[in-house]
Amino acid sequence: MDQVNALKGKGNKALQEEKFDDAIKFYTQAIELDGSNHVLYSNRSAAYAKAGKYSQALEDAEKTVSLKPDWAKGYSRKGSALAYLGRTEDAIEAYQNGLVLDPTNEQLKKGLEEVKAQRGSRAFPNPFSGPDIFIKLRNDSRTKDWLNDPEYLKLLQELQLNPKALGSKLQDPRVLTTLSVLLGLSDGLDEGMDVDPPKYEEKSPKKAEEPKPKPKEEENLTPEKRQAIEEKNLGNTAYKKKNFEEALKHYRKAIELDPTDITYLLNGAAVYFEQKEYKKCIEQCEKAIEIGRENRADFKLIAKAFTRIGNSHKKMNNWKQAKIFYEKSLSEHRTPEIKTLLSEVEKKIKEEEKKAYIDPVKAEEEKELGNQKFKDGDYAAAVKHYSEAILRNPDDPKYYSNRAACYTKLAAFDLGLKDCEKCVELDPKFIKGWIRKGKILQGMQQQGKALSAYQKALDLDPTNAEALEGYRSCSVAVSSNPEEVRKRAMADPEVQSILRDPAMRLILEQMQNDPKALQDHLKNPDIAAKLQKLLESGLVAIH
Repeated sequence: MDQVNALKGKGNKALQEEKFDDAIKFYTQAIELDGSNHVLYSNRSAAYAKAGKYSQALEDAEKTVSLKPDWAKGYSRKGSALAYLGRTEDAIEAYQNGLVLDPTNEQLKKGLEEVKAQRGSRAFPNPFSGPDIFIKLRNDSRTKDWLNDPEYLKLLQELQLNPKALGSKLQDPRVLTTLSVLLGLSDGLDEGMDVDPPKYEEKSPKKAEEPKPKPKEEENLTPEKRQAIEEKNLGNTAYKKKNFEEALKHYRKAIELDPTDITYLLNGAAVYFEQKEYKKCIEQCEKAIEIGRENRADFKLIAKAFTRIGNSHKKMNNWKQAKIFYEKSLSEHRTPEIKTLLSEVEKKIKEEEKKAYIDPVKAEEEKELGNQKFKDGDYAAAVKHYSEAILRNPDDPKYYSNRAACYTKLAAFDLGLKDCEKCVELDPKFIKGWIRKGKILQGMQQQGKALSAYQKALDLDPTNAEALEGYRSCSVAVSSNPEEVRKRAMADPEVQSILRDPAMRLILEQMQNDPKALQDHLKNPDIAAKLQKLLESGLVAIH
């Protein structure tokens, strides 16, 4: 049961950290040890649902209900899985069955309300469930590259199976862009067209041929402004056909006719962007901002100009300049899309700065300074130099090992352990890293784990005196602590396999009742090998 609880705890932690596949793995291992535990199936159902595997989530939910029919939470899991699968009526029934058992359960009440609301919205088609959505997404420049991202495909699957999840996903800018593509709307970012999306209005047969009244603003327009709008519309048509030179010609004519309208300048900049004429795009946007400020243009248009400048710098790998203009755009109008772009370039800037800072020669100089401070007993100063060495050359395991030694002297065992793990991750054959890890784990009174670390070192060099001494001292500590022996043994997959074997269980029972039976069983080489493993683990002793 201790091992089952440990695996369940690992699964719960992974689920909280949104590591759904890991959570499923841990719950599955726990179920293999205890297949009648309804809580484990319930938890794995939740993990499957989070991972978008709704059929598996439903299977586990049904198993939960069959194991514990009087447990309301099982019906909540079942209702949730059915709702995700679009089986609305079945989901309602599941929630109602749960409420019979626990009428005050808020989770069941909320689930029932949501699924009833989902039933009421059936008349509205789900834009993510059409048969040709992947064709649309692949043929659009805004979304085609995303289809190579497993996380994006997982997002699409969730929205296909559960349209009500759309509201919680709108903070992801990819969702809005995807929705625009599927609904046939124009893009508002990279393409930058200022064309209003078509409005679909039902018209009665009687009014179908009636001319639309012109907006009052258009009635007061000068002939030049009217002609400028016509030129813009012609430019938009050419732009959509990717006839960029033709589009530019019309936008330039619109600017000549109405030089006070920022829109025409922005549309021209969008053409330059598509032609990869990024410097021209920037110049056009700068002029648009100047004209816009003079004529009190909408702040959203000013923000769009700043964004387009940022996009141009981003295309030219001018990350810091892109950051400046995305920030200026956000100061005019805050949108999730621009915040995402800003985060992307900030991440790129950090990566570039980190690469630029790498200098193996200076790293060695810092290591030598750290070594001297360590000898002097100034461990805090040594940590500072080793940390600088790591920044200068983050792929050298020696620096992490040295810093771990300092942390050990400062009794900061958790930080030292973290450095040791990084050290052996970079170089699994670095014996000193394994030995140092063993010593730190000993200091943390984790003798079983320390023993494993020393064993790793001995696997690399069986004659290493430091590793041998550490292994011996840990073995003595472990053997004097039966609980530690049991925990370490139960963590061994081979031991687990032996103990799950029904034949071995029967043999162990026979040995306990009749010690003479041991001699007969040892004649079988396979059984003898398994018994030897249990003897070495400390779980079995022969007196």
